[in-house]
Amino acid sequence: METPDFGIPRPLAERMSMAEQYEYLRARLVPRRTLVTAGAVAGGLLAGCSGAGAAARPGPAASRVSGSVIRPFGRHLAFGADPRTQMRVSWQVPFAVRRPYLRLGTRPDDLGRRVPAELRDLRTPGVPGVRRAVEQYYLHAALDGLRPGTTYYYGVGHDGWDPAAPAHRTALASFRTAPAAAERFVFTAFGDQGVGRAANANDHVVLRQEPAFHLHAGDICYADVNGAGQTSDGYDPTFWDLFLKQNEPVARSVPWMVTTGNHDMEAWYSPDGYGGQLARFSLPDSGFDPRGTPGAYAFTYGNTAFVALDANDVSYEIPANHGHSDGRQTRWLDAKLGELRARPGVDFVVVFFHHCAYSTSQHASDGGVRAKWLPLLARHRVDLVINGHNHVYERTDAIRNGAVGREVPVGGSTDPARDGIVYVTAGGGGRDLYSFPSGVRDSYEGHVGRHRAVPTFHWGRDKERVPETAHWSRVRYTGFSLLRVEARPGPRPRLKVSALAQDGRRIDHFEVRRGG
Repeated sequence: METPDFGIPRPLAERMSMAEQYEYLRARLVPRRTLVTAGAVAGGLLAGCSGAGAAARPGPAASRVSGSVIRPFGRHLAFGADPRTQMRVSWQVPFAVRRPYLRLGTRPDDLGRRVPAELRDLRTPGVPGVRRAVEQYYLHAALDGLRPGTTYYYGVGHDGWDPAAPAHRTALASFRTAPAAAERFVFTAFGDQGVGRAANANDHVVLRQEPAFHLHAGDICYADVNGAGQTSDGYDPTFWDLFLKQNEPVARSVPWMVTTGNHDMEAWYSPDGYGGQLARFSLPDSGFDPRGTPGAYAFTYGNTAFVALDANDVSYEIPANHGHSDGRQTRWLDAKLGELRARPGVDFVVVFFHHCAYSTSQHASDGGVRAKWLPLLARHRVDLVINGHNHVYERTDAIRNGAVGREVPVGGSTDPARDGIVYVTAGGGGRDLYSFPSGVRDSYEGHVGRHRAVPTFHWGRDKERVPETAHWSRVRYTGFSLLRVEARPGPRPRLKVSALAQDGRRIDHFEVRRGG
């Protein structure tokens, strides 16, 4: 009996990694196919992702492999610039295909709208004795002109694979656009996910929250295991195949809004190691350099605006891409925050990026983030900041002018305009966990300890560790976890922020309020 996964016998497929499945199919279907070499790539993807921004030409496999055996996988959604009317659907195939497309409709039995998809190929050179050369194919359909607050059903396909065919209808998925008017909604967030049991378990926790979307604060997959942004880093691109397949049950229906961590600087792809992100994700174009800094964008959902940033640009700790935007991202941030804060109907502004502004765990705090961005976040009265990088949950009091502006215990509340900003490290997405400094204990809901100052450090300009004492570390939890945030509009708008352990227990909660 054959599995739907690319026509491989089911018992064999269940024992194979995705990379091994590729090799099996290549040997069976295209025995003379030659993978691209490092020399061939030098003039192609390594000079810029060949498929990102332009349709890629199908390679030799497209004429040798029947589309009927090429099953799409790894579907993941992202909003366009306007979540009320735009959605981006992305997926993967093991070979280049002809005429990829998406079928769309407001009923699963009526997918009458057909939208062509763009094929982006990603070619990774081989390293003798370390890694074979790999080709990966990502597809993207841009859905515009959608109706606000509407549930749509969709299927993805190509010549030989019609998602509306009876044999494939079980793979249909759905999504819902943002409402036209502000209403209550929930979003979730974490960083540092990777591939594995804990990462997969957190996906299930996300699904149970029924979020409108999910924020991913960077270090998405960990195909690059070192995270230094250098070609000397250990790297296996096929981890992305496993990651996208792992996340498909949630990301096919919940927009997965990612930003860029240090492990996402994959130095084999231009520009600045971001060619892989450009190939795999279609993120909102907010008018700021989407090709050069794909992890920086903004969108508004209901009464809340969200700004994603690429902290590699300002990091003192990991300098591979320090200054890569030549200050343009910081200037864009200043202008965007000013625009959003003045926009009618926006009660809250949430900013998320990877490197921590305030944390006491392994990577501690990044002085570059503090120097470049914290004055802007304070000036524009940002309501909540979400980071990853440290693989723990940690939450500050409200911080104003670098010190505690208001204590925010578990169950407390704060007004950012008066008290300052609460910073949350939500790095328990699934990767191996970190710890806090020696002698510093966890303190969380149901397990609150005596509040003490925490000895820690931040990264200085010359990558030196500058000692400091943290009075602002209010909640700490060493375990896999995620954020659940409920946004409530109305005369007294609020963000109800909760942190959940992987077993569903609440380990922290507080409220961000406007006007009291």
